[in-house]
Amino acid sequence: MAEVQSSAPIEESAALSGLGGRLRRLRRVRRRTLRHVADVAGVSESFLSQVERGRANPSISSLTRIAAALDVSVHALFAPDRRSPSHIVRAGTAPALEFGEGARKWLLTPEPLQELEIIVCEFAVGGHSGERPYVHGDAEETCIVLAGTVEVQIGEEQMELREGDAVHYRSSQPHRTANVGDTDARVLYAMTPPTF
Repeated sequence: MAEVQSSAPIEESAALSGLGGRLRRLRRVRRRTLRHVADVAGVSESFLSQVERGRANPSISSLTRIAAALDVSVHALFAPDRRSPSHIVRAGTAPALEFGEGARKWLLTPEPLQELEIIVCEFAVGGHSGERPYVHGDAEETCIVLAGTVEVQIGEEQMELREGDAVHYRSSQPHRTANVGDTDARVLYAMTPPTF
């Protein structure tokens, strides 16, 4: 049961620590053991424990499987404590979630999500969404490059996209994004219906 693990920085990210704490609370509320959730999600028990303690960054693929094992959607992990939905998401207020390697994302559509989900992601140089392509639901998804150069893999096809380029696909197709440029990259994803 191999799982790519990447350690969090010594000064733990608040987002990563918050994610781990929420996962642990959800698991306990649902009275599920680490072993049960790890087995259902297809990850090792030690990896799941590290995620819950904020010491490992889950890939999008593993986070999606962990959320499914807890019967929650991934987008619910962004800000489950949000008290009242608003029509406005102010700059700098959207909660960040680290994922993959050298990547983080923000949910820009206010909850509760209805028919559309918009996420903006930043990829450091060499950063990516995960070691392997992943799937999530079966939505229409569009990836738009706002800055930098990324390689998007959809199935077996790999394409290089630059600022202003976009690609459209089904989220049920295995896909992966990686920064192949020499500057940070910023990418916007729009999905309908929401799948995270």
